[in-house]
Amino acid sequence: MTEASKYVFDNFHIRKTKKQKDGFIDHILQFAKDSGYSAKVEKGSFGARNIVIGDPASAKAVYTAHYDTCPRLPFPNFITPKNFFYYLVYQLLITAVLLAVLFVVAFGLAYVADLICDALAIGEDLAGLLSYYAWLLGYFLAFFLFMSGPANKHTANDNTSGVITLMEIMQALPDEKKNEIAFVFFDLEEMGLFGSSGFASKHKKEMKDKLLLNFDCVSDGNTILFAVKNAAKKYIPALEKSFVSNENFTVDIASKGVFYPSDQANFKAGVGVAALNYSKKLRALYMDKIHTAKDVVFKEENIEFLTSGAIRLCDEL
Repeated sequence: MTEASKYVFDNFHIRKTKKQKDGFIDHILQFAKDSGYSAKVEKGSFGARNIVIGDPASAKAVYTAHYDTCPRLPFPNFITPKNFFYYLVYQLLITAVLLAVLFVVAFGLAYVADLICDALAIGEDLAGLLSYYAWLLGYFLAFFLFMSGPANKHTANDNTSGVITLMEIMQALPDEKKNEIAFVFFDLEEMGLFGSSGFASKHKKEMKDKLLLNFDCVSDGNTILFAVKNAAKKYIPALEKSFVSNENFTVDIASKGVFYPSDQANFKAGVGVAALNYSKKLRALYMDKIHTAKDVVFKEENIEFLTSGAIRLCDEL
């Protein structure tokens, strides 16, 4: 890992508040300039700010990663990209827990509202109205904590790993190749892919059939998955030549039976890149730890492998 990447890892590990994002954006803009690239910030819906480096219109491909930080949760986001059943069951369990928490918070506020109404001898109509609004407040409060609560302070895999992968590629590209790849650091992925959605709308024509390689959670696991969308299948031969399995990594390039929820979903020729572990019990590839305090695994060899492959891919395109 270069000194520039290490500085970001040490000083911009959390990128959630406006102030934190301001500092990160300013640093990346200067980093891009020092590395020989043009760079700008594109604004989108819900306050999204994407950092666009290079020219997406003329580039052979676009390499991306989201830079925003998720809220810290009491349970990990467990993903099994090649086994949708496990993923669905886990999401249903999490939803059930979330609904239970929402119910408890809302019920508690409504109960307190009822006690206050009784103590003040407020009429039943007004008491019922206050109780109703207490329920709503409880639901919104609990939902806010789950979606927009305090930042997770540990973001090694999600998605500091993706951010640093882009930085390493930017530095490793030869000067004569720097105009062949554009880079985008997406905002608001954790809130619902809003940053990438805005970018896709703004650059609809130039991104129609262009390869977009999205690095999201790439530092924890020795199976490197490439989740390929239909319009990106034509790039599979180039991917296979660029990213080759070895004694340390298994490369899995999949276009069927794979689901990876990240920013590449907004692009027809999108490819999601993630590092996964294998569970013998489940007989499935999986990702865990993210969105919790356990997200501390950062294997530099993963970043080096992806950087080298991304450089080769530039030559193959």
